[in-house]
Amino acid sequence: MKLNKYKLREAFYDIETHEVFLDKIAHIKEQELGISEKKFEVKINEKIIYSIFALFFIISGLLITKTFFLQVFDGNKLFTLAENNKGKISIIRPERGIIYDNNYKKIVSNSPAYDLSCDKRNFSDSNLFESEIKVMAEVLKKDANDLKIHIESSVSPQVLISENLSHETILFLETKKNELPDCVIEKNTSRSYVLGPIFSHVLGHNGRISSSELESSIDYSVNDYIGKLGLEKFYEKYLRGTPGKTEVIRDAIGVKRGDKILSEPKEGYNLVLNINSDFQTEVYNALEKSIKNIGAKKGSAVAINPQNGAILALVSYPSYDNNIFSKGVSQDEFSKLLNDPNQPFFNRSISAQYPTGSTIKPFLASGALQENIISPEKQINDPGYILIKNQNDPDISYRFGGVKPHGLVDMRKALAVSSNIYFYTIGGGYEDQKGLGPTRIKNYLDMYGWEQKTGIDLPGEFAGFVPSPEWKKQVKKESWWDGDTYNLSIGQSDLQVTPLQVALAYSAIANGGTLYQPQVVQKVVQGSGKDAEIIKSFEPIINSKISIDLENIKVIQEGMRDGVKMPYGSSYMLNDLPVDVAGKTGTVETNKSGFFNTWSSSYAPYENPEIVFVTTIEGVEGLRAATLPVAYDVLQYYFSSK
Repeated sequence: MKLNKYKLREAFYDIETHEVFLDKIAHIKEQELGISEKKFEVKINEKIIYSIFALFFIISGLLITKTFFLQVFDGNKLFTLAENNKGKISIIRPERGIIYDNNYKKIVSNSPAYDLSCDKRNFSDSNLFESEIKVMAEVLKKDANDLKIHIESSVSPQVLISENLSHETILFLETKKNELPDCVIEKNTSRSYVLGPIFSHVLGHNGRISSSELESSIDYSVNDYIGKLGLEKFYEKYLRGTPGKTEVIRDAIGVKRGDKILSEPKEGYNLVLNINSDFQTEVYNALEKSIKNIGAKKGSAVAINPQNGAILALVSYPSYDNNIFSKGVSQDEFSKLLNDPNQPFFNRSISAQYPTGSTIKPFLASGALQENIISPEKQINDPGYILIKNQNDPDISYRFGGVKPHGLVDMRKALAVSSNIYFYTIGGGYEDQKGLGPTRIKNYLDMYGWEQKTGIDLPGEFAGFVPSPEWKKQVKKESWWDGDTYNLSIGQSDLQVTPLQVALAYSAIANGGTLYQPQVVQKVVQGSGKDAEIIKSFEPIINSKISIDLENIKVIQEGMRDGVKMPYGSSYMLNDLPVDVAGKTGTVETNKSGFFNTWSSSYAPYENPEIVFVTTIEGVEGLRAATLPVAYDVLQYYFSSK
């Protein structure tokens, strides 16, 4: 075979093809003969080298980036998935604490309840998912598409499908157990509120935990309940107890292999109130009766022990039945309550913002005595009105009136008959009598706690507000006039306080000058009955002492007592009760002509007070005794049942 045509020519010598690829023997022989090996040198293109390096760095970068995302962004998710594959930690709900009145009468208890929930992490098989949706829709009588959307939109893997299942539904679900491998019936407890509306603003209710509450709470699951309002919310940490934990063991492919209890749940503590349930019922019924008799819609009542701040009764009307939240309130029913113009969810006793009307007068009088601007015996003529001339135009006068003329009145009689003219005079000054003025009025009202929260153990209380010249100039962009001082002196104007604040202020009058912190709960206990172990006992707490001399407070007490025992007294209706009572009424003009908010404040027994009772009713048509009948019924019951 001729190879000449394959011969390659070089500048200096010729190389045959077979000379380039020598075998090992030829190579050794060639070295022995001193013959040098000749080969091609084929250089790799530089672009190819750079391309290989670039490809290497790109692949390495992608691998590093993917590793970073898996570790940093998806790490927790992947860890959770891995943990769920071997086992899932579930919370065992503890038995919630119950609530007693002051005689250990149960007013809140627990009833067994059952919920249906599903684990959406196991709905990977679309056919199985659709099958389970169809079964649940059939049993629960719900729309299958709505159920599907509900499950798919849940941010939590554990999805609550239905709560408070009926006995019949539970039995039906048990027969379909094999068709619902990803769903379980969970035991729960439902709160039973024995007296419903009568205690709803005190007790509140609990409900399914929200996503925001879940984020800020420890050891709660998506299907847990939590206190929403009232004592249920305020004492959540005591009532809830300590949850237990159980682990669902699964094998590598996710098949359940059993349960393991990691810790047992510990039931919640119980609450014992200062309130007697029978007395609370009487207060509620008396307030409701009076409101309905006069055609009004809203009101509030507070009873407190002036010697220690213990709340004896607290009622807001209208109310609502908190049992609806345990039974599962429908959206339509909830919306109806929420949009009710009478606001049944609103706790007026601690949150309503009212002017006080003449209820303010004992506190104004105590300030005037303390400042020595008037003697309690000095008489001021009450012709039924005063005329105040315009500072810029003496020909213009403003008339500030009272309900009717009372003639000459001293401080005690002015309190008893509720003379507006007397309190215009000592509040804003008139003729030769100096007045306190707005600054000192505000200071004394603040002393009685009208701009501070009382610290009651209920959520949502209002701090109160007393207007001032500085506030009016800053907010309303207006000057403060003498008329503003006169209006404030009789509890009108922009003054806003709660019935609870008024009750505490009258408690300080009744007990000689001490403002106590109001307390609904007497103690936290473990167990039931009077032999229960006391976990925490709430002793009386003094918020402040009133800087009013005792002899000045005594004058106020005497004026309030005259208001009950004297025939001309505004609270004379309370005179035939089995004990001596001191009282003061109040009437407030509203934006609706001919309609008023009415007040009644009283305490008894006069010599050694053990109850202060304050009630107010909104929107009373005409000037009439709307709240005094409530006070009469309540005090009559309180002292006759002792």
